Amino acid sequence: MLYRVAADVLVLVHLAFIVFVVAGGFAAFKWPWMAWLHLPAASWGALIEFRGWVCPLTPWENGLRRLAGQEGYSEGFIEHYILQIVYPPGLTRDMQTTLGTIVVVINVLIYAVLIYRLARH
Repeated sequence: MLYRVAADVLVLVHLAFIVFVVAGGFAAFKWPWMAWLHLPAASWGALIEFRGWVCPLTPWENGLRRLAGQEGYSEGFIEHYILQIVYPPGLTRDMQTTLGTIVVVINVLIYAVLIYRLARH
C-alpha cells in the first residue's frame, strides 16, 4: 500500500513539474527570483522532449508500482485522470518534438513580456 501511495504522489509531483515547466515563468512576474528555478526546469523539460529521453521520474514511479505488486495502472482517480496527462497514449517522437517546441515558445513569450516590463521600469 505504501509503495502505491508513493507512486501516486510521484505522479502528482511529475504533473506539478510539467505544469511548472510550461507555465512557471508566470511566477517570475510576481517573484523575479523564480526565473532562477524555472529556466533550468523549462530547459530540462524541453531537452527531455527534443532528445526523446525518459524523465527519471518515470522509471522511479514504475519501480514503485512494481514494488506495490502492480503490473500496470489500475483505474483509480490518479491513474485515470492524471496519468493520461503525464503519459499520453501513443506518444511519438514527432509529438515529443512538438511538445518541446511548445514549451520553448510559451516560455520565450513569457520571458519576453517579463523583460519588456522590467525594462520599462
